[in-house]
Amino acid sequence: MSAAPVAAPSSRTPSRTAPAPVPRTAGAPTATDPALVRRAVKAAALGNAMEWFDFGVYSYIAVTLGKVFFPSGNPTAQLLSTFGAFAAAFLVRPLGGMVFGPLGDRVGRQKVLAVTMIMMAAGTFAIGLIPSYATIGVWAPVLLLAARLVQGFSTGGEYAGASTFIAEYAPDRRRGFLGSWLEFGTLAGYIGGAGLVTLMTALLSDGDLTSWGWRIPFLVAGPMGIVGLYLRMRLEETPAFAAEVEKAETARVKVPLREMVTGQWRALLLCVGLVLVFNVTDYMLLSYMPSYLTSELKYDETHGLLVVLAVMALMMVVQPFAGALTDRVGRRPVIAAGCTGFLLLSVPALLLIREGSLLAVALGMGALGLLLVCFTASMPSALPALFPTRVRYGSLSIGFNVSVSLFGGTTPLVVTALIGATGNMMMPAYYMMAAAVVGGVAVWFMTESAGRPLPGSAPAVEAPAVEAPVVESSAPGTHW
Repeated sequence: MSAAPVAAPSSRTPSRTAPAPVPRTAGAPTATDPALVRRAVKAAALGNAMEWFDFGVYSYIAVTLGKVFFPSGNPTAQLLSTFGAFAAAFLVRPLGGMVFGPLGDRVGRQKVLAVTMIMMAAGTFAIGLIPSYATIGVWAPVLLLAARLVQGFSTGGEYAGASTFIAEYAPDRRRGFLGSWLEFGTLAGYIGGAGLVTLMTALLSDGDLTSWGWRIPFLVAGPMGIVGLYLRMRLEETPAFAAEVEKAETARVKVPLREMVTGQWRALLLCVGLVLVFNVTDYMLLSYMPSYLTSELKYDETHGLLVVLAVMALMMVVQPFAGALTDRVGRRPVIAAGCTGFLLLSVPALLLIREGSLLAVALGMGALGLLLVCFTASMPSALPALFPTRVRYGSLSIGFNVSVSLFGGTTPLVVTALIGATGNMMMPAYYMMAAAVVGGVAVWFMTESAGRPLPGSAPAVEAPAVEAPVVESSAPGTHW
């Protein structure tokens, strides 16, 4: 199917419910090289995969880390201390966003993403080198906390930069499909980290795991970081940022942080609302539900982990197709479908999970996972489209990380506290429903971006191939 012609600017307000290929800025279309776009997607997705590889490793080896770094003799205190160090990374994410985001708008996306990759890899690799509490005493947990803060600070500039990078490279008609591979990397990294810990737990004795085995997953981050840095250093700057630089006769003018916030207040509010529903449901399903199955429902720990990993594998299969769907029908309908689904199906899904049988748990978790795909497939392309090129990296970093730190990362803690205070085991469902309402309000006010140029950028089209003609699929955007 041939590309639809770009419509001329019109005085009429475009529909918010269907893709409207109306340019938002004047200028000749930018032709994107498909091979370069694929390299950009791989380089960006690998960084996200490494972030969530560490997340999966840390979450599922937390008991062992508690014994190594916090030998209080109290298993509960050890686990709480370990997760306290884990949660500390969320406190510095907004600071990282406020540093790396504006820097990415000033010096370029590619340079900043190379720095965040180095810092993420170094922080994770350093954890694997820290001596135990038995060796250096209190300095062990101090160094662990320092490494976690480095990870959190760098992560503050990672997701917004990676999604901006892909969005600015992708042709307008395929931005949803290409952006969906960012969250494909998230799922792959989490499965890789959790799966490696599961394998090590099965192969190693408790003594070996506590003595030296726990270091292996963290040391793997070193080679991963080198590969990711190599991929990112080979990339050119995005066409949108390069065009922005050309507008200035000299160096880029520094955009005040205040302008990124007060000058974009409406888009920032929409960003916070969209990220809230995205991350509350994400952390609920991938982080909290394994603990809910074991601690609250007394479900077998191994079976619970395998169910979550199977759900993530299912999400990986569906992810690219859902991303292509957002290019065809629009981001708003897909996000709205996810919000509606969580509002209507959270209670039935949790009732299925509480039934306890393996089939019922799998069905309930699978339903929530497929609903979550509505967000994971849409957000990497929808969020960058909220902001103009001049402040895109900075404003998105601020809005994304503030929302994640306040709402996403606190989800397990808040839900656990609500269950403890009320005794109501259905609190996870009610919390997801509340998030869905907030997300629904944000979707109502956002403008459709599918098939349209990014704000402040010229239309982006895919450069024609120089090889032999290829017959395109009837479903544009689904081929790689």
